[in-house]
Amino acid sequence: MRTEVLVVGSGIAGCSTAIRAANRGADVTVVTEATSPDDTNTGWAQGGVARRAPDEDAEVFIDDVLEAGGGVGDEDAVERLVREGSRAVDEFLVEEVGVGFDTNGDGFDLVREGGHSTDRILHDGDATGRAVQRALLRRLGESDARVLEGHTAVELVGDRGVDGALVADTDGEAFVVEAGATVLATGGVGDVYGRTTNPEGATGDGVALAALAGAEVSDTEYVQFHPTAHAERGFLLSEALRGEGALLVNEDGKRFMPDRHEDAELAPRDVVATAVHETNRDGQAYLDLSPVFDSTEFAEEFPTAYDNLTDEELESGRVPVAPSEHFLCGGVVVDENGRASVERLYAVGETACTGVHGANRLASTSLLEGLTWGLRAGEHAAENAHEPPAVDRESDAFNGEMPDGFVDAKFDRLQNVMWENAGPVRTEDGLREARAELQRLRGEVKSYARGRLDPELYALRNAVLVGLLIVEAALENEETVGCHRRVGTPAED
Repeated sequence: MRTEVLVVGSGIAGCSTAIRAANRGADVTVVTEATSPDDTNTGWAQGGVARRAPDEDAEVFIDDVLEAGGGVGDEDAVERLVREGSRAVDEFLVEEVGVGFDTNGDGFDLVREGGHSTDRILHDGDATGRAVQRALLRRLGESDARVLEGHTAVELVGDRGVDGALVADTDGEAFVVEAGATVLATGGVGDVYGRTTNPEGATGDGVALAALAGAEVSDTEYVQFHPTAHAERGFLLSEALRGEGALLVNEDGKRFMPDRHEDAELAPRDVVATAVHETNRDGQAYLDLSPVFDSTEFAEEFPTAYDNLTDEELESGRVPVAPSEHFLCGGVVVDENGRASVERLYAVGETACTGVHGANRLASTSLLEGLTWGLRAGEHAAENAHEPPAVDRESDAFNGEMPDGFVDAKFDRLQNVMWENAGPVRTEDGLREARAELQRLRGEVKSYARGRLDPELYALRNAVLVGLLIVEAALENEETVGCHRRVGTPAED
């Protein structure tokens, strides 16, 4: 198969890229493991989409993003996110794609989340990502792009650059898609940790594929842990709940965030996640929803939370919470158009490191970033994609069966090592132990994968490599900054 622009992934970043490239006349092929809107990280996003509020000085929003990122974000990239991204929300998401965000008598119903200095979050109840994802897929279906669902890119191909990918389906067939430009938009890395707010299958494929192709990767130590996942059942409790007044309390019912940060429950995520993690060492942190019950029609405004909570939790208003892996702030280093350091390769969304997030992502900016760089990458790829050369790569079928439980057992081992040693709080000894264990694990997986094209095995290969990239970066960075917390090392001035 040959195409001008190959997009790997179908969340907001991948869809935006594909739609824009198709609109510009390019022949576009989308390869995605997803078979439903709920299979992407975008589809699972609850909070919303941040954009510049009416009459707001853009510098205020820019400062919020930079401050949340620990002061190490790229100022030019953040300005692009705020100014260009805010226009893209209105002109692309709302006008072209038709996303129906909640409104009130004054226009969009804007809410505030942690780290934001004002109300500027567009939302659709507490299931914004699902609304955005379905609208994007509908618009993608109306375009001329072809979509290969249930397919996995297992390897990038090409000499002196990337000229497409080796793609496998679930039936054991593999084939090469030759492409003039290849865009990686595969989403998150949650399966590296296990305890995650991501959907199943978030194995960091794009980051791993790019790294294996020689692309520069950076800032992978900055793994954001969402502070309020359900401590027992793992589902996310949206930041918007705290924006509406929900409080964090210990077992005695005492608030602990006012002693941690002047913004208390609305402090940046890294601050809140660390506080919840430390509270849980000696007891249990709870999200007290009673203020939200008093001020809102809870079932109507937060239907996802309402459906997930038990009758006892709804009656008491107290829900046990713990941090959970949420977002990789680093990734494949890209420029303002999403171009990676390898020729004809692009990365967008959570796969990419645009410099926007620095050491910690501001709430509800992930969809905004995926949209902004997705549109830019789609435009640039469509304008610059060359005729793809013929690629000399065999398209082998899967080779043999794996022992029962092989992949699951290795994933369990990976996730235990990562959570214990590269989780919300890290030590040098723990990181060194993790590196040694992951190097052993990588060797085991690599030797077994030789000669096989099994998507599950390749997902494991990718997850182990991403784990190593995280651990190596965390070892190299001895400073505590943002969501990278090193015990026994000085905090950045």
